[in-house]
Amino acid sequence: MGRFFKYAIFPIGLGLLWALPAYAEEAPQLNGADTAWILVSSALVMLMLPGLALFYGGMVRRKNVLSTIMHSFIPLGVITIQWILIGYSLSFGSDIGGFVGGFDKVFLNGTKVDTLSGTIPEYLFCMFQLMFAIITVALISGGIAERVSFKAYVVFIFIWSTLVYDPICHWVWGGGWLGELGALDFAGGTVVHISSGVAGLAAALYLKKRRGFPGPMMIPHNLPLVLLGAGLLWFGWFGFNAGSALAADQNAVLAFTNTQVATGAGMIGWLIAEQVKAGKPSALGAASGIVAGLVAITPAAGFVSPLWAMVIGVVAGMICYLAVILKHRKGIDDSLDVFGIHGVGGAWGALATGLFVTHGGTGLLDGNLKQVGVQVVGVAAAALYSFVVTYGLVVAVDKVVGFRVDEEDEEIGLDATQHGESGYNLV
Repeated sequence: MGRFFKYAIFPIGLGLLWALPAYAEEAPQLNGADTAWILVSSALVMLMLPGLALFYGGMVRRKNVLSTIMHSFIPLGVITIQWILIGYSLSFGSDIGGFVGGFDKVFLNGTKVDTLSGTIPEYLFCMFQLMFAIITVALISGGIAERVSFKAYVVFIFIWSTLVYDPICHWVWGGGWLGELGALDFAGGTVVHISSGVAGLAAALYLKKRRGFPGPMMIPHNLPLVLLGAGLLWFGWFGFNAGSALAADQNAVLAFTNTQVATGAGMIGWLIAEQVKAGKPSALGAASGIVAGLVAITPAAGFVSPLWAMVIGVVAGMICYLAVILKHRKGIDDSLDVFGIHGVGGAWGALATGLFVTHGGTGLLDGNLKQVGVQVVGVAAAALYSFVVTYGLVVAVDKVVGFRVDEEDEEIGLDATQHGESGYNLV
C-alpha cells in the first residue's frame, strides 16, 4: 500500500509543479502599452466635450452661446460625481437580473491601485468608461437647447444617467441581457448614441418648440465654431473608438482606420445629398456629415473592414440628412438635430454592424441572419426604454423644478438670464 502511494503521488506532484507556471501565466498581468494607450484614449474622449461645446455653441443664436457651451461642460462635474458614487457600480457591478449592476462597487468599493481589469488598472477602465457616460448626457442637450433652465438641466442629467445610461450600459457591456444575447456594440452606437438621440427627441417633444421656431432667426450664429468643434470631435473620436479595444493591438488599429474612413465618407455622403436637394454643399452640412459618419461607425468600428466602413459612412451621411429634413417638415424642434444624427445614425450603425461584421463575429455577409435580428432587438430595446423613461423624467423635473424657462427669459437669452454673462463683449 505504501509503495502504491509512493509511486502514485510522485507523478501527481510532478504534474502539479509543471502546472504551476501555467497558472501563473494565466493570472492577469498589467500591460504597459495597453495602459498607456487607454490613458491617452481617455484624455481624447474628454477632449470631445470641448469639441461638442463648440459644435453646439456655434449652432445656436449668440444670446445662448454660453448657456449651450455650459450644457456640455457641466456634465464633466456632475456625471463624474455620479459615476464615482453609484454610476460605475450600476453599470459594471455584479449583475442583477440582466438589467442593472449591483451596489458592490459603489464609491469604487473594492478597487485599489493594483486592481486590474484585463491588462489595465481598474481605475483606468473606470475613468475611460466615465468619459462615455459624460458625453452621452451632454449630447442630449442639443435636443433642448435655447429653452431650458440650467438648474433643471443639472438635476435632469444626474437622474437620467442613473436611470437610463447606467442600465443600458450594463445591458450591453456590463454582463446584462443584451450582451448575453450577443448584441455587438464596439464603442457605443446603442449605449451612447441611440440612448441620447432618442432622449433628446423625447425631451424636445415634451418641452415644445422654441419661440419663433421655425424661422429665419434660428440660423447658427458662428459657423467657424461649428467646424472647429467638428474637427475636435473627429480627433477625440479616435480615442472613443480605437480606445474601446481596451488594448494597443490590431483591433485598435482596425477601429482607428475605420473611424477615419467612415467619417470622411459620412461628410461626402451628406454633401452629395445636400447638393442634390438644396443645390449647394454647405459648411454646416460638412460638419454634420462628419458627426453622422462618426456616430454610425461607432458600433461597428472593430467589427468591419474599411471598405464596409466607407459604405456605412456614406449611407449615414445621406440618411441622417434626410432625417433632419423630415424632422423639420414635421415641425419637431430638436434644436441641434440630436435625433436626426445620433438617434438615426446610431441605429443605422448598429444595424450595419449586423450586416457587415467580419471580424470578431459573423453577420449577414457570412449567412448569419440571427445577428441582424439581435441588433434589431438591441436598437428597439434601447430606443423604447430611453424614450419612455426620459419622457417621464422630463415631466417629473418640469413639475418639481420647472424645466423650461419662461417666455421673457427665453426672449432675452439664456446667457443673461441663467448665467448673468454674455458670450461676446466686443466694443
